[in-house]
Amino acid sequence: MSKQEVIICQHFEEDLRTALARQTYDKLFILTDEHTQALCWPLLQDQECLKGATHLCIGPGDIHKNLETLAYVWHRLSNEGATRRSLLLNLGGGMVTDLGGFAAATFKRGIPYINVPTTLLSMVDAAVGGKTGINFNELKNEIGAFHPAATVLIDCQFLRTLDHENLLSGYAEMLKHGLISDTEHWSELVNFDMQHIDYDQLQRLVGKSVQVKERIVEQDPFEHGIRKALNLGHTVGHAFESFALQQHPVLHGYAVAWGMVCELYLSALRTGFPKDKLHQTLHFIQENYGRLSFTCEDYETLFNFMKHDKKNFSAGCVNFTLLGGIGDIRINQTATQEEIYELLDFYRETL
Repeated sequence: MSKQEVIICQHFEEDLRTALARQTYDKLFILTDEHTQALCWPLLQDQECLKGATHLCIGPGDIHKNLETLAYVWHRLSNEGATRRSLLLNLGGGMVTDLGGFAAATFKRGIPYINVPTTLLSMVDAAVGGKTGINFNELKNEIGAFHPAATVLIDCQFLRTLDHENLLSGYAEMLKHGLISDTEHWSELVNFDMQHIDYDQLQRLVGKSVQVKERIVEQDPFEHGIRKALNLGHTVGHAFESFALQQHPVLHGYAVAWGMVCELYLSALRTGFPKDKLHQTLHFIQENYGRLSFTCEDYETLFNFMKHDKKNFSAGCVNFTLLGGIGDIRINQTATQEEIYELLDFYRETL
């Protein structure tokens, strides 16, 4: 898998011109959703380098990250004369970069694309690392491909257009990066004031967070080994997300935050994760993320979602990434149904 270039922008317009100039393309297409079309496109629309581009706009939110929306993008690319030498620019959050990246990966067996993430979640997670995909059969990211963007342009100016809940959603992935890196970075993150945001400090933390992910992806681009560290919180988190889709959808980062509570508890049980670090992380999540409500009658449903997780390497076996301590990564850990029910008990008792 080719290595993508990630730029933490200081001068966005100049960086955008440079990124486009490095690509040889016959047509430029720009993909937004309805939210980024209204809030973020006005920040770019006067750029000379984007003149003449063809615009594609899709519905917002994870509910539109599906086969129907993907087919719409394919149809528009085909009908507007896109070729294998065309370039797609994805301007949006994780849904746009995931779906747009997958459209680019599959249209005419693959065209190049650039990601301009506009949410914190997409800046530190979805837009970086080459994973693309859509939801399918009520399962999160069930269909996808590894197809890295040529360039990812990260500029925290877009975060000023973002509501607080979506900022928190992205911050959960940053917290995960702190847990899998080192105590100093983790400590900065759990002590950051999310109620009174210092955007200069946030940009610095975003840069460090992206470096954590880039370093891991470079070592293991196709998730055969250490890249599984990035799955911390996601086995349970994706089950929470799929469960919520049946009632009231929740933001991805919230599900990951709740998933980390469960998986750090399992880490404390199985691999010796320090209880003081567990409770400090739990306190930060309690203060900022609320909780997903479910009862013990829902455990079987949640367990079945976990059994369907694409990270599992054998039928009926649920795979986790756990921690022995901050930065002490233990991949390919499994848990029994009894242990999974116990961590769900812990979640309900503490959040």
